[in-house]
Amino acid sequence: MDTAVNYCATCGAKVSLRIPPGDRLPRHVCDVCGVIHYRNPRLVVGTLPVWEDRVLLCRRAIEPRHGKWTLPAGFMENAETVADAAVRETMEEANARVELGEMYTLISVPHVSQVHVFYRARLLDLDFFAGEETLELQLFRESDIPWRDIAFRTISLTLRHFFEDVRAGGFSFRAFDLAPP
Repeated sequence: MDTAVNYCATCGAKVSLRIPPGDRLPRHVCDVCGVIHYRNPRLVVGTLPVWEDRVLLCRRAIEPRHGKWTLPAGFMENAETVADAAVRETMEEANARVELGEMYTLISVPHVSQVHVFYRARLLDLDFFAGEETLELQLFRESDIPWRDIAFRTISLTLRHFFEDVRAGGFSFRAFDLAPP
């Protein structure tokens, strides 16, 4: 998924892939200044925005999965909290104002070096519109969700758990690992 690190971001010299002292995994290490360039999983953060008995979904205007439906989410930026990232991504994708609830799902996706985090959220109003990376927005009841057109398995799992919890009358935090397809 990631491209190889060839040059040091600190001094510009070539790097080598080797196990540094005190480590157990191969890392990109600068041959001149010794800086270790770690490559760690990326956080994808978003919300599950709800209005009454409906969930807000965004139809993607970008790859991957252009034209498929998703929850508003994206990559967390440096210097922001997970909660701030969820609210920001919801605003960027859907221009939707939300009251953030509890963290709902935390899904490790090791085969793509990602961790997906979704918060339950309450839409504050219906004054939302598609952001630059969104073709359209729609509020869906469970029976109307286009399940075959959901962009990612983490979204399907989060939605299915949400509607199970609605029927059960209570919500619980869910953390799990997603195996490769």
